[in-house]
Amino acid sequence: MNKVEEFNTYREKMNEKILGSENLVLKRLFNLDSNTYADGAISSQVKEMLGLVASMVLRCDDCIKYHLGKCHEAGVTTEQMFEIFAVANIVGGTIVIPHTRRAVEYWEELVGY
Repeated sequence: MNKVEEFNTYREKMNEKILGSENLVLKRLFNLDSNTYADGAISSQVKEMLGLVASMVLRCDDCIKYHLGKCHEAGVTTEQMFEIFAVANIVGGTIVIPHTRRAVEYWEELVGY
C-alpha cells in the first residue's frame, strides 16, 4: 500500500469511528469543514490551495496530505503546486521546509511520478 492509499484508508476508518460516536458537536464541525471548501465566491480549487498553505504554515502533516489530495482532485498542476509551496515557505519561514519535502514526496505519489 502506498502513502496515499495508507493515508486515505486510515482517515476514512477513523472518520467513521468519530462520526459514529453520534457526537453532535463533532458532526457539526465536520459538516462546517466540508461546507467551507465548497464553491462560492471563491472556487473550491482556490480554497483547497488556501487550506494547503495554512496547513503547511501550521505544520500539520495530516492536513497537508488531505489538502494535497483535494488539490490533485481539483486539477492543480505541479507548476501551481510549487508556487503554493513557495507561498507557504515565505509566510511560514524555513521551519516549513521539512514539511515541503514531505509534501513534494506525497504529491509525486498523487500524480504518479
